[in-house]
Amino acid sequence: MSEQDLVLVLNCGSSSVKAAVMDVAKKEVLMSCLAEKVGNTDAFITFKINGEKHKHTLTDGHDHVAAVMALLGQLKELGLYDRVKAIGHRVVHGGERFTQSTVITPEVMRDIEACIVLAPLHNPAHILGIQAAQQAFPELPQVAVFDTAFHQTMPPHAYQYAIPSALYTRYGVRRYGAHGTSYRFVAQATAAFLQRDINDMSMVIAHLGNGASITAVKNGRSQDTSMGLTPLEGLVMGTRCGDIDPSIFSFLASNAKMSIEHITEMLNKESGLLGLSDLSNDCRTLEEAAANGHKGAILALEVFAYRLAKYVGGMMVACGSLDALVFTGGIGENSTMLREKVVNYLNVFGMIIDHDANKVACFGTPGVISTKDSKAAVMVIPTNEELMIAQDTAQLTGMQL
Repeated sequence: MSEQDLVLVLNCGSSSVKAAVMDVAKKEVLMSCLAEKVGNTDAFITFKINGEKHKHTLTDGHDHVAAVMALLGQLKELGLYDRVKAIGHRVVHGGERFTQSTVITPEVMRDIEACIVLAPLHNPAHILGIQAAQQAFPELPQVAVFDTAFHQTMPPHAYQYAIPSALYTRYGVRRYGAHGTSYRFVAQATAAFLQRDINDMSMVIAHLGNGASITAVKNGRSQDTSMGLTPLEGLVMGTRCGDIDPSIFSFLASNAKMSIEHITEMLNKESGLLGLSDLSNDCRTLEEAAANGHKGAILALEVFAYRLAKYVGGMMVACGSLDALVFTGGIGENSTMLREKVVNYLNVFGMIIDHDANKVACFGTPGVISTKDSKAAVMVIPTNEELMIAQDTAQLTGMQL
């Protein structure tokens, strides 16, 4: 691929547009931006160029199109417009229709729209972003990269719920997972770091951020994951409860007179670390508060670590063996305390933390944080979803890597 060829990566939310212009050959971000409050009259966009941030108000409209057009203008001003050869879009949900990234066509757009029922908060925003990009860059090929695609290799005994099978066949009620693009990148990076063949490895990867999940990866393929039909299932997260008795809906409806909508909102936005601590969903805030004796923060962090450790054990079953346990994501890459708590729970499986190595493996630094005596390597591997999206886009559009 020519050094001049660039890929634009877009990640559109309901009220935000995140973008990065990448030199895929050099694995470098030349410019990035984040549009916020999209849809509101006070919408604005912040560009980051050479480490410096520049904030602009979205004056010509306040929607996704306005944000993408502002991005277009900045690309022209920087002389990057003619170098962008393709656009890659993050799409949260591809259902069972998409098992890999794909070039966007009218048929693909219809299939993404058909998955709205599975991701009503995410897919409509992605569609708006794709349409805005098609309007701003009509001559460029565009690619959809799906968070769910990586998990389509799960066997039926891992993805099906123990409910009447008609609910799966008629409505697609099953476990789909998320963070698949991150898992694919981290699995490849882990194998490369250990100088191992990914097709002969078993690893458990924990993607930990405000949204958190864990996946069993065997021979480069997802075997099981913690998130389900929606991102609510699985681990304790920033504001999401994770696994919970579904009868809580009828219990709270009867005793607290709460509606289904109210309960769903509470489980997604008022629970997790925030709900347990009654303080914050931010891990850094909770660690500081816990060090000062805040009981809610101490409990929240302990529940988070304990539940994660239990899931590691379960994912080892899915893998059949374990070569590496990998931490990634904002919390996974930066919280030495939580990594140590989790691995201490896993001493029963022969995993042993190296305290000194754990302290230095932070802030984007990959490394092994277990001792030589540990039964499996415990690692920190920074994720890079944007690069994965850019690489897929380059490959699918004929930009030779």
